[in-house]
Amino acid sequence: MTDTPQQGEAQPIVFQILSQYIKDLSFENPASPLSVALTEQPAIGIKVDVGARSLEGGQYEVALKLNAEAKMKDTVLFIAEIEYAGVFIIKNLTPEQLRPALLIEAPRLLFPFARAILGTVTGDAGYPPLLLQPIDFADLYRKNLAAAEAQRVPEGATIN
Repeated sequence: MTDTPQQGEAQPIVFQILSQYIKDLSFENPASPLSVALTEQPAIGIKVDVGARSLEGGQYEVALKLNAEAKMKDTVLFIAEIEYAGVFIIKNLTPEQLRPALLIEAPRLLFPFARAILGTVTGDAGYPPLLLQPIDFADLYRKNLAAAEAQRVPEGATIN
């Protein structure tokens, strides 16, 4: 018996992370030193973005961008940004399966590392560590698809 697939037999799916790394990291603390002696909870806004690009040999770079901005009234306390990326090898997926794998499953694997880095950075800056709640990347993917679909111009429509 051989382990090589026969003609027409499905190939096994390959989904591996080859490397992961900080692509960009920024922390601004514009209200320091006054901001580190907080007496109330600041409002924290979080933005999430995921991007992917094809490399050679079935490899893809997936980048997870997290942006956190903490404010107290009109004063910005801190802005923390990280772009955390990974190189994945993905093979034997259909085009319909590939996009969700890149934009849902890959960032799901990267998120805990990016979250830990943001927590460490904010803690080292004198704030309580920022511990982001888990992100539903499938929901984010669906919302982005819906937004892209809403922006499409219907066939035959004119743009002024």
